[in-house]
Amino acid sequence: MPETNRIEYKAQLTKDLDLEKEVVAFLNYHEGGLVYIGVDKNGNTLGVADPDADMLKIKDRIKNNIAPSAMGLFDVVAEEKDGQPIIKIIVASGSEKPYFKKKYGMTEKGCYLRIGTAAEPMPRKMIEELFASRTRNSIGKIKANRQDLSFAQLRIYYEEKRKPLNQQFKKNLELLTPQGDINYAGYLLADENNVSIKVAKYKGTTRADLAESNEYGYGSLIKATKSVLDKIELENRTLTQITSKERLEKRLWNRIALREAIINAFVHNDYTREIAPKFEIFQDRIEITSAGALPEGLSEPEFFEGYSVPRNKELMRVFKDVDLVEQLGSGIPRILKTYGKECFQFSANFLRMVFPSAEPVNTTDQVTDQASDQVDWQSLVDTYLAIKNGVEPNQVNFLEWLQTNIQIILHELQESFRITSGKLQESFGKGFEIPKILGSENTSGKPSYKKLPNSFIILMLLAMDATITAEEISVLIGISERAVFSNLDKLKNANLIERVGGRKEGYWQIIEQE
Repeated sequence: MPETNRIEYKAQLTKDLDLEKEVVAFLNYHEGGLVYIGVDKNGNTLGVADPDADMLKIKDRIKNNIAPSAMGLFDVVAEEKDGQPIIKIIVASGSEKPYFKKKYGMTEKGCYLRIGTAAEPMPRKMIEELFASRTRNSIGKIKANRQDLSFAQLRIYYEEKRKPLNQQFKKNLELLTPQGDINYAGYLLADENNVSIKVAKYKGTTRADLAESNEYGYGSLIKATKSVLDKIELENRTLTQITSKERLEKRLWNRIALREAIINAFVHNDYTREIAPKFEIFQDRIEITSAGALPEGLSEPEFFEGYSVPRNKELMRVFKDVDLVEQLGSGIPRILKTYGKECFQFSANFLRMVFPSAEPVNTTDQVTDQASDQVDWQSLVDTYLAIKNGVEPNQVNFLEWLQTNIQIILHELQESFRITSGKLQESFGKGFEIPKILGSENTSGKPSYKKLPNSFIILMLLAMDATITAEEISVLIGISERAVFSNLDKLKNANLIERVGGRKEGYWQIIEQE
């Protein structure tokens, strides 16, 4: 493929290569673009000798040599082409144009624009016009109405990814205004705020009859995002059809598309209007609504092509750091793999995504034994999610809580997966006896429990949370990640679980027994 208005090739990364010029040109271009390192001008693959080292250099150069800050507006990924490693730099169109090389400032030698297949100097008049119209009402510029904010949750999310935050993290993550106050992005990511996120469930196809309302938020936006993901994952039940030849399973909604839509709503919502995204489940569909029209300069066709113009680059950067976002511009194409363009509804003030259900959503409020069991189970899962998404659960208390609710979990394993007490004993050994693990009162009147195998504890966690990670399991039950993987292997070998999908997008699925 030859170079285009959105693709630039560079043979290798050197000190003499003016990489900053190419990146600045794409930041100032309304479609953004891609820079490939390890490919010559004719599109021939040359490869990169040390991709990891070059990727670090690229990130440092873009971070330190370009203004305004491009953090959250670019991504650097390793790829393979013709059997050789290359580097792809994804650059989004920025909202604070004109971008420029710090060395030369906001001059014709510092500002560039992509024209055809070249980065051309920006005329002085264009520089002045862009600066005059630069977006000033962004969450990075707005001072938070509270300055007494703490960030314990944010620190934990970064520590989970082995990226501990230092004392300068508010400045490094751009959570401060130019005057040094905590900005609105910082407010959204703080331990406490007044942002309410609602997940509503209706009995029919209109908003006339509310069946259930859950409220999240009032804390770190990352925690709220994870809570909404977990809640809707619980609602996204598996449908099973057994034919003479095979067993067919599918979800109410495609899991990957649904996850992308939820995260997209959080990251691209226009918080300057003080309106949060909302999530609504109807009998025949799920609706995800975020505030704000398409960013200025981005057309609907460009939106569907996956061109990225992040509204909140500060949030985009943090969400990417904690692995909630993978690559810039990847979300919409993933949604379109399952749902057509007609699922998107654009207006002057909102963007709504509507995914039809594979079959009617169960919203009955009739109380039967089965429904009562489901209420107990859902209540248990909601409590678990609150513990999991808390600042840092106490391991002993969590394990005690898990064991006191073991009867509900055993019932769910039996009802949903046909995992009997016999199968559990076969998998975990003769010493695994249901009466013993259910506990009995000791002389002090308190329940006395038999210590549970870690592999069984992990099985219980997977029953409540298919998307839980090895890191999260490690924190919850107090064992190393290596031990977690060892126990997951035991469950796989016992034919109790299987991995569906890849490492980042995949999940563990409990196997329904014959």
